[in-house]
Amino acid sequence: MENFEQKFDETIKRGLEIVKETEEDRLMTLSVGPQHPGSGHFRFTIKVDGDYIVYCDPDPGYVHRGEEKMCEYRNFIQNIPHLERPVIHDSTNITYSYSLAVEELTNIKVPLRGQYIRALASELNRQVYTLYWLGIYGIFLGHSTMFMWPLGDRELFIDLLEALTGARVTHAFNIPGGVRNDMPEGFKDRCLRQVAYFEKRLVEYEDIFYNNPLFRQRTEGVGILTKEDAIKLGVTGSVLRASGIPFDVRKAEPYDVYDEIDFKIQYMKTGDSYARSMVPLLDMKESCHIIRELLDKMPQSGEVRAKLQPNPKGPAGESYKRVESGRGALGYYIVSDGTPKPYRVKLSVGSFRNMLALPFLLVGSKLADMPSIYWSLNYWPVEADR
Repeated sequence: MENFEQKFDETIKRGLEIVKETEEDRLMTLSVGPQHPGSGHFRFTIKVDGDYIVYCDPDPGYVHRGEEKMCEYRNFIQNIPHLERPVIHDSTNITYSYSLAVEELTNIKVPLRGQYIRALASELNRQVYTLYWLGIYGIFLGHSTMFMWPLGDRELFIDLLEALTGARVTHAFNIPGGVRNDMPEGFKDRCLRQVAYFEKRLVEYEDIFYNNPLFRQRTEGVGILTKEDAIKLGVTGSVLRASGIPFDVRKAEPYDVYDEIDFKIQYMKTGDSYARSMVPLLDMKESCHIIRELLDKMPQSGEVRAKLQPNPKGPAGESYKRVESGRGALGYYIVSDGTPKPYRVKLSVGSFRNMLALPFLLVGSKLADMPSIYWSLNYWPVEADR
């Protein structure tokens, strides 16, 4: 009995001792991804002190495929199918800038109707990608309706792209010299009907999601990226425009027929997660306007691609061309040694540049704000790893 009482007293004494915690004892390390439905094929490690994130280390590269190196073993035309794999839901845009760079190297002129169709496919694919992103953003903020609606409406544009290109996802539609085929009969009227319906749906998106007080509470004032910091970090696309910088490659460096199209650059000034989620919605509205204008101004007939010799090639040289993709500026730097195969290819993607802002925004934020900040950066891991 005495031994028990002694042990009991010692236990109480030990429990009352004040143990001074070290910093490492106080911090908890969390690994998000790479097998996590919220991160995609991407991993970042964070350390939290209570409810606050004090450290963030992005760790990309889990789906690196060596796309750039593969280009050296195929000719300019054969590279098209594999280059669209990193962004299968925006495959028209990732092959757009490649085609522009090859055309400059090989001195290929694209017929006017082909330029219009290429721009049209780009805008349709922009809608497909943005709706996919919006659905993921909605579900990870706990809004299941905003997952189901965008994924359902996305099918409208996938169906249009299937009718135009012959494939639902990976199209291999853009090629150096234009596009693979002309628009099918009745496509213009069908496209206009779908766009008119979708514009009404965007109003409903605002009512049920963007004006939802819980969504605004979770995103407004969260993860603020100032204009100055956005420039220093080199972010692009909707992330850049949400910080008050009205930059769009289609306006700043117009390609194909975009200099003939009258559209506005959509941007906001608050730089928070709400602004980064709102700019893509405004972009989709503007894309509807661009699609209408492209269909209205497009020549009614004519060739859609230049006639190429087998294994086209040009003199030794280099070219850099970029377009405005669903995630921002997307460019190719190609070096040619005068053969039908590129000597070197370098791909610059918006996802990788926007990822650089992740630790900058997460450190100092609450752990509960991580989903709204991470997905507002419009990051696609497979594109970044390429």
